Amino acid sequence: MKVIMVTYDSLNTRFLPNYGCDWVKAPNFERLGRRAVTFDHSYCGSMPCMPARRELHTGRYNFLHRSWGPIEPYDDSMPEILVKNGYHTHLVSDHGHYWEDGGCTYHTRYSTWECNRGQEGDPWKPMMKTPPMPEHLGSLWPQDWANRQFMKQLSDLPQTKTFNGGVEFLDLNHGEDNWFLHVETFDPHEPFYTLPEFQEIYEKEYDGPLFDWPSYAPVKDEERPFIEHVRKTYAALVTMCDRCLGRILDKMDQYNLWEDTLLIVNTDHGFFLGEHDWWAKSGYVLNLEEVAHTPCFVYDPVSKATGHRQALTQTIDYAPTVLDFCGLPIPKDMNGKSLLPAVRENQPVHDTIIYGAFGAQITVTDGRYKYILSPKEDNWPLYNYTLMPTHMRARFHPDELQEMELSEPFSFTKGVRLLKIPDKNYFGGNIPVGNKMGHPELETVLPHAHTPKGWKTELFDLENDPHEMHPIEDADVIRRLRLEMVKRMMENDAPVEQYTRMGLEKEWEEVRS
Repeated sequence: MKVIMVTYDSLNTRFLPNYGCDWVKAPNFERLGRRAVTFDHSYCGSMPCMPARRELHTGRYNFLHRSWGPIEPYDDSMPEILVKNGYHTHLVSDHGHYWEDGGCTYHTRYSTWECNRGQEGDPWKPMMKTPPMPEHLGSLWPQDWANRQFMKQLSDLPQTKTFNGGVEFLDLNHGEDNWFLHVETFDPHEPFYTLPEFQEIYEKEYDGPLFDWPSYAPVKDEERPFIEHVRKTYAALVTMCDRCLGRILDKMDQYNLWEDTLLIVNTDHGFFLGEHDWWAKSGYVLNLEEVAHTPCFVYDPVSKATGHRQALTQTIDYAPTVLDFCGLPIPKDMNGKSLLPAVRENQPVHDTIIYGAFGAQITVTDGRYKYILSPKEDNWPLYNYTLMPTHMRARFHPDELQEMELSEPFSFTKGVRLLKIPDKNYFGGNIPVGNKMGHPELETVLPHAHTPKGWKTELFDLENDPHEMHPIEDADVIRRLRLEMVKRMMENDAPVEQYTRMGLEKEWEEVRS
């Protein structure tokens, strides 16, 4: 069996013609939509980047037990399972988080892998003299500026090189059997750097400040005049992503891979581009549709099914889908479900799902109603359970580990006890964060680095209010969804203190009884 998975980062559903966008040029996504099944109710699971990758490998939620981090020793990794069953798995990516402390065990689960440098402040080119940093840009900007000096042609861009690797794999191996190709680009993640040939599709002239890297924050009044520019810049990058997708589709045409190859095209989450007066993905708005609702396309060579599916799906379903297609048993610790019955027979997948980020809100949806539950104001108790204590670009600081203890095993840890590391003091401010710790992004990227004060608990009717402008009150729906949230948490063996942190003790007792 043959499988191709193409993964983008921060691909906003509402910028694709497949989901109703009428102004972004993406003919190859439209071409894919004519060939594949489009899932209209696909959602993220754990956010942001590497928590989502862990779900893609393991088919189970990350955010209830741990923040950002590597694959754990007890994890079931879908690419690794394929390798153990005689498959050749290959990752080609420009997603720089794979090569950092907080992602260092994902790429090595594949038989072979290759990386392409230069995305988002990747410590790549050693240019020590850089121009003054624009006020609205973060600390990674000087390095990103240095990298851009070496990316002046389409062939220089990391995304181009990444898809070159995917095309090369197909040229070399299309006639072989039992392989899994994972092509993953960091685009259209910020910064939205692309070339004039794409930008000019949407904006012939622009005389404002450099603004292709929005902050993880609310939109400031002085930034409002540039919202349209940022959206057009993002759209330009989506169009570049579309062109590269076309290269994979061309190879499927050339080698007639439509007859025997499963194709999945997905992303980890979306992105805010001024909607709800927010940029990026952080804090309360992380749970809204622009971020949480994700594009998902599946081409199945057995049924060759097309059209749209209304089944409720999410990131944890990809690993079981691949294993199911390859005829391999799905490990008991994978809580996701194969999407093939939905593709082939239009069957439902989940009645309800939950999603979120470690230490932040938890959201539950049945596809129509969405209930966003914020934690108590002290956001406590909260622990990281891990054997791999790393943040995004740094190991845990010794001060974070002073009060750690060993937990009892969880149902999915193969009998292994984990480090139980308190999170409250670290993000409560008793231990310094920022440049001294080597990971300044903690203050902006990780949602639970923000205080829960001001976070909202809200219910939305997505059928009648798809843009989530008008929260509603319905006690019966809230009660039902709170119970469903607890059921999904219990299925994933959530730590007991999560029910306390979220104020769900009553529902937990009710479901248990």
